[in-house]
Amino acid sequence: MAKFLKISLIILLSLCGVAATLILTFFIITKDARLDESKLLNPNRNILIYDKDGNEITSANTSGNHTTVSLEALEKHTINAFIASEDRTFYSHNGLNYKRMLKAFYKNIVSRSFKEGASTISQQLIKNTHLSQEKTIKRKLNEIKLTLQLEKRYSKDEILEMYLNTIYFGHSCYGLQSASEFYFDKTADKLTLTESATLVGLLSSPNNYSPFKNAEKCLQRRNLVLNAMLECNFIDEATCKTAKNQPINAIQTNKTGRNADYLNGIFDELEEINTDFYNLKNGCKIYTYLDTELQNFIENIDYSYDNSVVITSDGGVNAYKSSINGAKRQPGSTIKPLLVYAPALEEKILSPFTKILDEKVNYSGYSPENFDKKYHGYVSVTDSIKNSYNVPAVKTLNTLTVKTAEKYLTKMNIALEDDEKNLALALGGMKYGLSLKNLTDMYSVFPAGGAYTPSRFIKKIVAPNGKTIFENVQHPSKVFSEGTCSLMNEILTETAKNGTAKKLSGLSLNVAAKTGTCGNSEGNTDAYSICYTSDHSIGVWLGDKANKRTKVSGGNDCCTIAKDILSKLYRNRKPEKLDTQSGTSAVNIDAEEYYENNKIILADPACPKLNLLKVKTLRGNEPKETSDRFSSPSIPAPTVSVKNNAVNIELCHAKYYAYIIKRHSNGKIKTIYDGKWQKCITDSPPEGYYTYTVTPYFLDGDKKIYGQEITLPAINLNKNNTSPQVKIPDMANKNWFDL
Repeated sequence: MAKFLKISLIILLSLCGVAATLILTFFIITKDARLDESKLLNPNRNILIYDKDGNEITSANTSGNHTTVSLEALEKHTINAFIASEDRTFYSHNGLNYKRMLKAFYKNIVSRSFKEGASTISQQLIKNTHLSQEKTIKRKLNEIKLTLQLEKRYSKDEILEMYLNTIYFGHSCYGLQSASEFYFDKTADKLTLTESATLVGLLSSPNNYSPFKNAEKCLQRRNLVLNAMLECNFIDEATCKTAKNQPINAIQTNKTGRNADYLNGIFDELEEINTDFYNLKNGCKIYTYLDTELQNFIENIDYSYDNSVVITSDGGVNAYKSSINGAKRQPGSTIKPLLVYAPALEEKILSPFTKILDEKVNYSGYSPENFDKKYHGYVSVTDSIKNSYNVPAVKTLNTLTVKTAEKYLTKMNIALEDDEKNLALALGGMKYGLSLKNLTDMYSVFPAGGAYTPSRFIKKIVAPNGKTIFENVQHPSKVFSEGTCSLMNEILTETAKNGTAKKLSGLSLNVAAKTGTCGNSEGNTDAYSICYTSDHSIGVWLGDKANKRTKVSGGNDCCTIAKDILSKLYRNRKPEKLDTQSGTSAVNIDAEEYYENNKIILADPACPKLNLLKVKTLRGNEPKETSDRFSSPSIPAPTVSVKNNAVNIELCHAKYYAYIIKRHSNGKIKTIYDGKWQKCITDSPPEGYYTYTVTPYFLDGDKKIYGQEITLPAINLNKNNTSPQVKIPDMANKNWFDL
């Protein structure tokens, strides 16, 4: 018994020692942590923003420009939405939820990470106003200490009110009042149940769940919040069901003023690059790629529809305007080069001159049509792209497979949903679509020789102490080979000259382009012109933010704007020509076989120049078969007949051949014709038995290259003309025993 007590005492003292050590460690680590009331009530973040030349363009005050809201003024359902989703035991704990903390601690130990945070509303307020977002033990201990101090000094309602006035909702909106005005054009005290749930749903990732960028994901998040309110008995099942059936109804209230859209892009990007936008201290400097003159130019263009414009160069956004807050839209035909044709070129499935039969097709009930409701027979890949034919694109994707096409989209940071993986993708049939910036970045892969680099608004961020806390140093991912990009540059340059983007053809500079229009006979919803030079990529979108039908088109309206921008960009200089040679091979194919028989065959070495067609293909994807029709002339067998005591020999047409026709009789041979093709050669010999031979030849300069001599059936020419062809006995089948 004494031994047991002794062991128990040792264990108890050890535990006390460990506890004392942990407590001492806690106080040592957190000794500098102090609760600052001014940060809670007025988290001053006056940020200085500079353009590409280092000129200050604005100071963005993230606290002083929005009106705070009083908790008493808010509807009960608004408060309950935050409580149910963010911290259900907010009014009963002392700032820390120990049960959740232990659960999170266990999960972090198992996963060997700091994925689980278990933060209460009080902890989030401290983290957002006093600390960084980094996941370290020291930061967490400081958070615990300051949270306990917060709970002692302020009431629960005061804490919740300060939280609601400092939380970030995306699109540079800090605080509930600012978010209410931006998303729904109303003050926070007038928010409905569904609107409140929508705003709460944004908190975990405002950029990802924005109703303007990902409407369906936003709807899913809102409904999760409504479910949480139901679980907490804040609403009943009937109310929850009714609320879920309501649309988002976000209004997209644009912030006005010069550079407003560009500034929105900066704040959206802060979350995208995982920069702590809560920790942007007073005096923080953000350096951007903004070209102020170019930005002013696109802001002052007269737009007849809702619009977006993005201009990039060297991995940076030089100018940006969007009346739809960067929302994702259906890309239409602009996806064809990226998803279908460039991957098919890379996989060596086709070449720019490959012909595809444009015809009515049906793939398990999916039957695409061309925009003009016509079919155009055999068309080359180049013509299919520049005229934006739909059927060849779908046919190509079917051969390529969606799985292979998806591989290339993944390299450009585009992930497909399972229900998007079908042939309609070839025509831009996507569930969520793409933002104009995404689309423009993807096209920049072609002038970059196949390297994909997403463009950034932010060049670098410098803290008040001079330390660089972010710098745009990216590592491009290789998507396509230089050869594929050279071929696409040439095809899309042709599209800008003679295709759907031919409005750009009047420019005296080397530009490539692709257009796209989404709609039907009732009108269009989205129209695009994506164009690029060796220096810039430009995206233009026009349409209606509410998806109403318009008369807008990519080849007309969007190209007109793109042309004005290009004229502005290159008013004093011209860009270098796009690379159309690297990684390619130029080969000669047989023109007659190509145009008349839709066959791609390397030209015979003896082929005349008039029958040579020089084409360009990806290096390593040259045609394998070589024609020998000039070095070894060959023709179908001519027909022979007798009419009016004359022998008629009909020749099949062969454009480049000449013929020697000889008459054979009783060991004598006479040439009756030697010359170019004629449909019928007539010979009038005396009565008798005759055999004719025909030999095609090709005249290569002074040299005759002969083909195989063809012997025609024998002819018996007599006065009655009753037996024009000699009948040869069937010796093998004759019954010799009946003689």
